Amino acid sequence: MTHALVLGAISLMVTAIAGYPAIWFLRRQNVSKEIYEYLRAPVESAAGDAPTLAPERHAAKAGRPTMGGLFLLAGILVTTLAGNLFGRYSVGLPLLVMGSLALLGGIDDYGSLRGRAQWALNKRVKLAVFILISLAAAYALYNLLDLRRVHIPFEGSHDIAGLYLPVALGVIVVTAGGVAVTDGLDGLVAGTSALAFAAYGVIALLQEQTYLGAFCFTVTGASLGFLWHNSHPASAFMGDVGALALGGGLAVVAFMTGHWLLLPLIGVVFVAEGASSYLQIGYFKLTGGKRIFRMAPLHHHFEELGWSEVQVVQRFWIVGALGAIIGIVLAMEV
Repeated sequence: MTHALVLGAISLMVTAIAGYPAIWFLRRQNVSKEIYEYLRAPVESAAGDAPTLAPERHAAKAGRPTMGGLFLLAGILVTTLAGNLFGRYSVGLPLLVMGSLALLGGIDDYGSLRGRAQWALNKRVKLAVFILISLAAAYALYNLLDLRRVHIPFEGSHDIAGLYLPVALGVIVVTAGGVAVTDGLDGLVAGTSALAFAAYGVIALLQEQTYLGAFCFTVTGASLGFLWHNSHPASAFMGDVGALALGGGLAVVAFMTGHWLLLPLIGVVFVAEGASSYLQIGYFKLTGGKRIFRMAPLHHHFEELGWSEVQVVQRFWIVGALGAIIGIVLAMEV
């Protein structure tokens, strides 16, 4: 436990310090994007009459650098190498998945920057590569690590054999996507990711998976180090380069502990955010333009209800912390 906490502290400091030159460099390179998705998305007003524009206060964020997930990942990599964790399967696999998804997210981020639309990644191509990376991760869990089991609280451990591969694929895709859509408010995805990885770090250490636990706390520390720069008002945004990586890594870690059934609790914010987006899109198409939420994903719905950005983020952190605590308790009941 001490080793894991030390690595977490190192990762936090490395990421926080690295953020200063990284943000300076991103600004110099004009690595920023328009915030048009907030300003041009119509939503129903509280009275149900003419649509109004989504929170215009987000316009102030235009021009701030994105792709800040690069220095978050750098903090994870440096600490992993310093802690001599890299050669372990329990660290190598989630790190490789995170790196692959970071590359995909980084390419997509670059294409969304102002003046770089010609580099934009086709959505179908992005989805196909995303699924291929997730499939490779699921295959590695199933065949290389020979994982087949799921731990069910109060029930025990069960072998699900051939179901493992498609379930792992689906969970990795959904989790990474859920984390990506959560990245919309200052500090939201960094704080909730830190909580989720810390929870799985505790679970891994309780299982005596020392290296996996240390890796989880390394990611927790890096997320908090990123939060140093991403707390309101954010100096930089994470982007898909960081969010997809965190989501994919979290799902892989969950399967390596066998407690992936607890992901809806430990990652409750990501589940709610992702579900709100899918439900909104589906309901909109089925009803010819009606909406369940005033705006999706869920954090924007609460902004439309009158919550400030800081209130939404802090309350979502509280929900995430509660889910993480309950998840740890249930993991101890297998």
